[in-house]
Amino acid sequence: MEFDLNEEQTMFRQMVREFADKEIAPYAEELDGTGEFPYEIQAKMADLGLYGLPIPEEYGGAGADFVTYSIAVEEIGRVSASLSISMAAHTSLGSMPIYLFGTEEQKQRWLVDLAQGRKLGAFGLTEPEAGSDAGATRTTARLAAGEWVINGTKCFITNSGTDITSHVTITAVTGEHGGGKEISNILIPAGTPGFDVAPSYRKMGWHNSDTHELSFTDCRVPEGHLLGERGGGFKAFLKILDCGRIGVAALSVGLAQGCLDESVSYAKSRIQFGQPIGRNQGISFKCADMLVEVELARLATLKAAWLADQGRPYTREAAIAKLFASEAAMRAANSAVQIHGGYGYIEDYPVCRYFRDAKILEIGEGTSEVQRIVLSRMLGL
Repeated sequence: MEFDLNEEQTMFRQMVREFADKEIAPYAEELDGTGEFPYEIQAKMADLGLYGLPIPEEYGGAGADFVTYSIAVEEIGRVSASLSISMAAHTSLGSMPIYLFGTEEQKQRWLVDLAQGRKLGAFGLTEPEAGSDAGATRTTARLAAGEWVINGTKCFITNSGTDITSHVTITAVTGEHGGGKEISNILIPAGTPGFDVAPSYRKMGWHNSDTHELSFTDCRVPEGHLLGERGGGFKAFLKILDCGRIGVAALSVGLAQGCLDESVSYAKSRIQFGQPIGRNQGISFKCADMLVEVELARLATLKAAWLADQGRPYTREAAIAKLFASEAAMRAANSAVQIHGGYGYIEDYPVCRYFRDAKILEIGEGTSEVQRIVLSRMLGL
C-alpha cells in the first residue's frame, strides 16, 4: 500500500497552498464581512486551472485525477470554506453531470467554459419539501411542442445567481413510471424567461458562496436540454452526490486543518499563568485530538478519491469520508474556539469564521443522518 502522494501531486499541493496563503487568506476576513462573491479571486483560481481539474483536456479541463481534485479543495478550504465550496460545487454538481451524462453536443456547448472557469454551473436538487427525501421532488417538466415547460421551486442552490453562472441542472418530474415518479435532469440556461433567482440568503456561514432559491414559472427550454436519459434522473443524481461527497469531505479536512493550525499557533503564543497555554494538557490534548481526526479524515477522503480514480465503486467510502470528516471539522472548530477563549468569539480571529462555516458541512450533500442511513443499509440493516 502506498500512502505518499506522487511527485506531481505533492508539487500541486504546494502550489495551491502557496496560492491560498498569498491570494486568499489575507482577504478572507474582509470578504466574509462583505458577503460578496469574490470574482477577482475566482478568476485567479480559474487561471490556475482549479475549476476543471477532473475534466479531460479535450473539454478544457486539466485531466487530473480525483486525488488531485481533493487536494485542491482541501487546501482552499484550509483558508476559505466559501471559495472551496464554490469550486467544489461547480465541479461536482455543475460540471460533472454534463461530463458524465451529457451528449457530445452538450459537452461542447457547456463544459469547456465551465472547465476553464469562465462560467459557473449549478445543480438544483433540493426543494422546500424535498431535502433529504429527494424522491419527493415536486418540480415538474412537461413536454409540449418540442419544449420542456418547467414549474417549481429549488432552494439552497450554490453558484446559481452569479454574474458568470451559465446554467442550472435541475431534477424534475417528467411523468410516471411503474406507478411512481419519473424523474429526469434538465439543463436550464441562466436568464431563461420564467427562471427567477431570489435574493441571496442571509446565512450563518459561507458568506462568500453564492446561494439562492430558484423558481420556475412556465419556463421553457428545448427538448434537447434533457441531460441523460429521460427517467434516469434519480439514478444519475445519486452518482453525482457520491462525487460531491468527496468534495465536501475534502473541504471538511481543510477546515479542520485550518482549525488545528490556528490553535497550535495560538497555544504557543498565548501566555497565561506565566507560560504558553499549550503546555497545559487541557489545551495540548485538544490539539492532539484534532490532529488525530484530521489525519483520519484525510485518509478516508483520499481513499474514496482513489477508488473513484480506479473506476471502482466508492459510494460507501464517500459516505464514510463525508460523515466522519464533516463531524470532525465541527469538533475541531468547537475546540479551536474554546482554545482561543474569548478571542475565539471575535471575528478578527479565523476560528470564529471556521466555526460558522463548519456546521453546514454536516448538512449539505446529505446530512449526517442520511450518511448513516446509507451505511446502515449497506450493512443489511
